[in-house]
Amino acid sequence: MRPSGRQSDDLRPVSIETDVTKHAEGSCLIRMGDTHVLCTASLEARVPPFLKGSGLGWVTAEYGMLPRSTSTRMRREASAGKQGGRTVEIQRLIGRSLRAGVDRVALGERQITVDCDVIQADGGTRCAAITGGWVALRLAVDKLMAAGEVTADPLGAPVAAVSCGIYGGQSVLDLDYPEDSEAGADGNFVMAGEQLIEVQMSAEGSTFSQAQMLELLSLAGKGVAELSALQIGACR
Repeated sequence: MRPSGRQSDDLRPVSIETDVTKHAEGSCLIRMGDTHVLCTASLEARVPPFLKGSGLGWVTAEYGMLPRSTSTRMRREASAGKQGGRTVEIQRLIGRSLRAGVDRVALGERQITVDCDVIQADGGTRCAAITGGWVALRLAVDKLMAAGEVTADPLGAPVAAVSCGIYGGQSVLDLDYPEDSEAGADGNFVMAGEQLIEVQMSAEGSTFSQAQMLELLSLAGKGVAELSALQIGACR
């Protein structure tokens, strides 16, 4: 039995509320169980210097956790004068994942920055950030297309992510914190439709077999399909 009472292939309750901020071109608040992440997408008429004159667009991301997003207060990274290694790793993952679903030629020479701020954490914050980040990106691109600034849709299938792991010897979908902290193995699966973008998988307390890996991949595919349907519904 999972601590939450969910079946092995159940997601936590998921909701995506759009247009939650006034100024950002695209925004949403995604809730995956008790993990809540605010995602905003900002359009800029520039690209990094290495892309100037290339005709290619750019999508990047920033990620952070609010001080009381966890059970005890965390010090703001800004007050420490630098980002932690975990933060840098996660925001690079978010940026890579979202770029993988973008036709940068169709986007044109402009940049979209997706900011993901964790309001409350209970496991799977990077997965929620990627899933919500795509919704914010979709809304920002829709505004570009409505204004006639982009003629061909640069976004393909929704990009979504979900965690899977081995808890109590069983393969389970969408780990919350109690499961994540005790899982024998866990990983994050990023997909666009049925296509894999990135898999981060590691043994925590025990090794795992190829058969178990395939079970986890199957669970991830089911979870991503459900998340993608929610993403599309939220953007209508």
